[in-house]
Amino acid sequence: MPEIILNGPAGRIEARYLPSPDPKAPVAIILHPHPRHGGSMNNKVTYLTYQSFVEKGFTVLRFNFRGVGKSEGTYDDGEGELSDAAAIIDWFQTFRPNARSFWVAGFSFGAWIGMQLLMRRPEIRGFISIAPPANLYDFSF
Repeated sequence: MPEIILNGPAGRIEARYLPSPDPKAPVAIILHPHPRHGGSMNNKVTYLTYQSFVEKGFTVLRFNFRGVGKSEGTYDDGEGELSDAAAIIDWFQTFRPNARSFWVAGFSFGAWIGMQLLMRRPEIRGFISIAPPANLYDFSF
């Protein structure tokens, strides 16, 4: 799983990317837990979710939100992190234009961001929300 650096709205975004040999394979984007509470793309649940999609033949990417690891920027109360995730989809649409479908999977804070992304991006066909923090955030979107 090679490390890549992508351009994001707040600067560089650190990611791990594993393309499927099939250029039409579905794409999955994995979102990590809250950056202020130690969340990163290396979180155990995030990593295992990534591996599950790899085993199913997806092209998969997990990344650090702004201000985490080598990703530039600072935590932005969810708005900037949503922009980071949208930038990842934009990147995939350029580099994997023939993908059959897009999926998003998130854990905790990542589930909240993923559900918002799902509501804004019609190209997302599937999603997995693991332990969404319903008692901490507004889900009225």
